[in-house]
Amino acid sequence: MAEKNTKSFILRVDSDTMNAIEAWAADEFRSTNGQLQWIITEALRKAKRLPKKKEKQNNEEP
Repeated sequence: MAEKNTKSFILRVDSDTMNAIEAWAADEFRSTNGQLQWIITEALRKAKRLPKKKEKQNNEEP
């Protein structure tokens, strides 16, 4: 399984927004971090801003 590169950063969110995110995450059986990642990925997907995935080439020769 390939490892994903991740970056850490600090995010400041007001308490009402954070409470809503935490409740949503609990409803979806996700961690708060997982929920934030999902929200960001969905927003990028809808905006067509995600990078295209590289296709595996099965017929490559060494």
